[in-house]
Amino acid sequence: MAFTEKLLFVPPPIEVSGYHVKRYHVTADPDGIAPEVEKAAYAVLPELLPEPDGTPPAAFVVLHRGGDDGAYINTYTWAWDNALHCGIAVAGQPVLGCPDRDPTHFVRLERPLIGCVWELPPILHERDAWVRHVLAPDRPDLAAYLADTLPEGTTGDHR
Repeated sequence: MAFTEKLLFVPPPIEVSGYHVKRYHVTADPDGIAPEVEKAAYAVLPELLPEPDGTPPAAFVVLHRGGDDGAYINTYTWAWDNALHCGIAVAGQPVLGCPDRDPTHFVRLERPLIGCVWELPPILHERDAWVRHVLAPDRPDLAAYLADTLPEGTTGDHR
């Protein structure tokens, strides 16, 4: 099987459970992720976010629609000022514990996975953006962090 990068879409941030959430969508479909899959994924988002711990309330998600029935929402929340909390829900992927192949039926992933090769590029960018806008300055700038995203295009070539 030959490897192919997928498309990366960057919808505007949203607020969920007191967190400002940056969003990345990954799919091979040039039309983006189907609205019913997106709606179902974001409905489970509140249960993937941890209780706030005093860190600026920021998170980012990678919503990935696989080439089969699978759909994944990977939630990364900044915690303890400089660490990432990870919560993931999956749909349509029985091998990962899903009860069926419905890409809108999300269940929490209990296995210790953090993402696949198409879901990982935002992590590096978000690490650097967090340092640049929140940790390094004398005064954290959450608005600047929220505005700093990977460009839309593909999941690769972001050096």
